[in-house]
Amino acid sequence: MLRGPLARPMLLFSLPLIASGILQQSFNSVDVAVVGRFAGSQALAAVGSNGPVISLLVNMFIGLAVGVNVVIANYIGRNNSRGVGAAVTASAQLALIGGIALFALAMMASRPILEVLNTPADVLDQAVLYLRIYSAGMPFMVIYNFGAAILRSIGDTQRPFYSLVAAGIVNVGLNFLFVAGMGMDVDGVAWATVISNIVNAAIITGILIREQGDIHLDLRAVFGSRPDGSQLRKIAGIGVPAGLQGTVFAFSNVFILSAINTFGSAGAAGSATAINFEVYCYFVLNAFGQTAVAFTSQNYGAGRLDRCRRIFRISLLMAIVSTVALNVLLVWGRYGAIAIFTDDAEVVRFAAERMLSVLLFQGIACYYEIAGASMRGLGFSMTPALITIFGTCVLRLVWVWCFPSSGGSFIRLMMIYPLSWALTDVAMAVAYTRIIRKLSLDRQ
Repeated sequence: MLRGPLARPMLLFSLPLIASGILQQSFNSVDVAVVGRFAGSQALAAVGSNGPVISLLVNMFIGLAVGVNVVIANYIGRNNSRGVGAAVTASAQLALIGGIALFALAMMASRPILEVLNTPADVLDQAVLYLRIYSAGMPFMVIYNFGAAILRSIGDTQRPFYSLVAAGIVNVGLNFLFVAGMGMDVDGVAWATVISNIVNAAIITGILIREQGDIHLDLRAVFGSRPDGSQLRKIAGIGVPAGLQGTVFAFSNVFILSAINTFGSAGAAGSATAINFEVYCYFVLNAFGQTAVAFTSQNYGAGRLDRCRRIFRISLLMAIVSTVALNVLLVWGRYGAIAIFTDDAEVVRFAAERMLSVLLFQGIACYYEIAGASMRGLGFSMTPALITIFGTCVLRLVWVWCFPSSGGSFIRLMMIYPLSWALTDVAMAVAYTRIIRKLSLDRQ
């Protein structure tokens, strides 16, 4: 990460991340496809309606994992082995405590959240059941994300991918066993996900325990010592703003979901189907964002600001080319893609409308995602968080609030996505330029 050409090692770093994201979303898509084909459109809507809710619950911890990555990578850039070990122990303790808290919150809040979101009455009970079972796997999901962040800090994106492959095979196999074979419904796909999350967490934990370098996980230190406040503050300093950004982002999507639900179970099912393809593309984009974070953190820790600028440019170019190409490909073949999930004509119509009005323009989000990731790698986490909160949450809340007077068009509701992405791009460009200029002047 610190010497030589950047493009090739960045691409090699990002490819397993892309594969991991696509693989992870494929397993989620199998959940939706299995219930859609074997349990019907209402079950599909019940599972799909939980996507934004689950994101709302878990995004803070995904953000904290970014903090883990940045802090450890920065220690590595400074050749601080003691700091690396302390941060790994603190990260494991945070994952355990946070995962248990997340499980308790999800269990208590599942029905109230889904009721507030106007979840159609004919799918509400199934949606609540799915979310409550799914929440049992959330602590293990947190453990995996923190463990993967630790490995990414040393440039290792392959072993987290292998862990996902193993867990995903378990997930897909159990989906078909429970739903197609045993006649279970949304509870079947939920339990399959829980078991696969346990497998995933066990594998990643075993990898870190066997690791011989600075990132070795010592369970005696994890369970036999108090959390290191200074390490937790460093992780939180980067991770909380990133998590807050993700949480508020999900919060805005939850409000849009409440408007989508007014179109009935067909609208909810169609939107849930189209979101699968948006998430595929987002994982490709996010992989280059994670690459920017990891490479920038190490190089900034080593005092190499010139390489940080190059990392931003390369990450942005790779993100735009790959994301836009995938967007266009999926929209071009949208009816064949949708047919994997459902053959309900009304559901297909809503899914196609969302793909045309949201997925086709997703490449607009590349700039603000990569710029925000680069700023976090430079130690500025609150700035991109605040910009994204305003650009996504505030604007989308206003749009949903005004939606009843806009004519009741589903496409018009969906157009808030590209509009909010474009405005966020502009604000992020100004912020990134100012931060780079300030850091350059400080080093002169």
